[in-house]
Amino acid sequence: MDYRSGQPLYLQVVEGYKRLILSGVISENERLPSVRELASKLAINPNTIGRAYRELEALGYVGSSPGKGIFAMSGDNLRECDISEIYKAIGSEIKKLLDYGHNLEDVLTEINTRFSLLRGDQ
Repeated sequence: MDYRSGQPLYLQVVEGYKRLILSGVISENERLPSVRELASKLAINPNTIGRAYRELEALGYVGSSPGKGIFAMSGDNLRECDISEIYKAIGSEIKKLLDYGHNLEDVLTEINTRFSLLRGDQ
């Protein structure tokens, strides 16, 4: 938790759990800590954890079972949904560039150049 970040704490919890579930660190049907357990561990208000868990459930990352707890959903299915959302976002950003007058060939060349730098190609 980065208490000095401008990002609300509940969103930091949400993003952290999304990463853990998508990467397989938390496996499908694995029980998450209770609201009180996690709030105590992170030293934050239980309402913040409750809000994060509700958000994760709304997004489909976790499911709840009354009296039993909160459980992770399938990372594989979520990963596919997340990848789909990323591609939609990329498409939206490319469309903005095209709307600003850039041509597709130049945009794709720039993307390739930047990707090569990320991979460490010279």
